[in-house]
Amino acid sequence: MRKHVLMTTVALFVGATSTNIAAAGDVEVLHWWTSGGEAAALNVLKEGLEGQGIGWNDMPVAGGGGESAMTVLRARVTAGNAPTAVQGLGFDIIDWAKQGSLANLNDVAAKEGWDDVIPAALQQFAKVDGKWVSAPVNVHSTNWVWANKAVLDANGIAVPTTWDEFVAALDKLKAAGITPVAHGGQAWQEATVFDGVAMSVLGPDGYKAAFIDLDEATLGSDSMKEVFDRMGVIRANVDENFSGRDWNLATAMVINGEAGFQMMGDWAKGEFINAGKVPGEDFLCFRFPGTADQVTFNADQFMMFDQGGNVSPEQAALASAILAPSFQSAFNVVKGSVPARTDVSDEAFDACGKKGMADLAAAAKSGNLFGSMAHGHASAASVKNAMYDVITAHFNGEYDSATAVEELVDAVSIAK
Repeated sequence: MRKHVLMTTVALFVGATSTNIAAAGDVEVLHWWTSGGEAAALNVLKEGLEGQGIGWNDMPVAGGGGESAMTVLRARVTAGNAPTAVQGLGFDIIDWAKQGSLANLNDVAAKEGWDDVIPAALQQFAKVDGKWVSAPVNVHSTNWVWANKAVLDANGIAVPTTWDEFVAALDKLKAAGITPVAHGGQAWQEATVFDGVAMSVLGPDGYKAAFIDLDEATLGSDSMKEVFDRMGVIRANVDENFSGRDWNLATAMVINGEAGFQMMGDWAKGEFINAGKVPGEDFLCFRFPGTADQVTFNADQFMMFDQGGNVSPEQAALASAILAPSFQSAFNVVKGSVPARTDVSDEAFDACGKKGMADLAAAAKSGNLFGSMAHGHASAASVKNAMYDVITAHFNGEYDSATAVEELVDAVSIAK
C-alpha cells in the first residue's frame, strides 16, 4: 500500500511539473529541506538569487534522508524533464554523473578557484573524471548528540564522555519519567545513530574497514556484535510512539523537554535556533561518547542537470552563489552545518558552530574525517541500503545482535 501511495504521488508530481517548468531566468530546484530550520536556511539562497534577478521555482519533496526526493528525480529524468538543480548526497551524485546526466561546471570552478578552497574529501563527490558536476553547500557531521540542558541539570547529569556514563544518564532520565532518547523510527535515522555507535566501538580504523573498505572480517566481528548490543540499549530508551516519526519532530521533543537526548546530525541545531534556543544555555551539543576526536560527515550539494547543452547562465549563477564566502557563512549559521570552503571565518557562528568547524579541521588534519555510512558517503547506495535493512530490522526486534551481524555480512556481500 505504501509503495502504491508513493508511486501515485510521484506520478502526480511529474504531471504537475510538466505545466510548471522553470521559465528562462529561473532555476527549478528539487530538494528535501522542508523543516522549519531547513526552510529558513534555504531562504538565504533564494534571496541571494532574487537579488540577481533570478527566480526560484521551488520543488520540495519531504523526507529527511532524501529517498523520496531521489524517487521523484528518477521519474522526472525518465520523463525527460530534469530540474535545473537537485540536492544530492555522496554516491548518488557520482551515480548521476556516471550516467552522463550532469552538466560540466569546470568554467565556474576554475574562475572562482574551487580546487583551492574545497576539501579533498568533498571534492571526491563533487568531481567525477575531472569534471565538477555539483556545488557543495556545506559539511554536516553526523556523530552529534543534542541535549536539553534544563532536563540534564534537573537530574544531575553531566555531559557523558563514555558509553557507561551515557547509559547511566539514560537510566536516570527513565527513572525520572522522561523519555531518555528522542528518535524517529525511519531507516536512515537508525543508521545515523548506528554511525556514532559504530565509530565509538570500532574506532577510526575499524569504521573505515567496515563501511568504506567493506572488510568481511570486521563486518562479522565480535566488535560489530557489540555495536548491535549497544543499539539494543538505545532502542530500550526510546518512547513507544517512535515508529515513522520525522527527525525534526524528535528534535522538538528535546526542545520541549519531553526527552533528554537526540543522536542526530548537526542539521538538528537549525531546529533549536529556529525555536529561539541558545547553545550552552538552552541546549548542549557534543560528540557521541567515545568519538570526541572523530568526525563522520556528509555534504549537501546541488547537482546541476544537463539541460541539453552548456551550463545555463542561471545554473552558473546558482553555483557561484552557493560557493560565495558570504553565502557559505550566512547559510551555515542558520542551517547548523559548517562551510564547504576552508577559508570562511567562524566569527558569525555560535558555540556549536565554532566547535563543529574546529572539530572538522582537526579531524581532517589527523586523518579521522570519514564519510558517513548512513548518509551515502562511505559506500555505494546499494550497499548503504542493504545495511539500512539490517540495522532497522534489528532495531525493530526482528534480529538479535548475533543474527544481525550474520545478516550484515551477507547483505553487504550480495550488494557490493
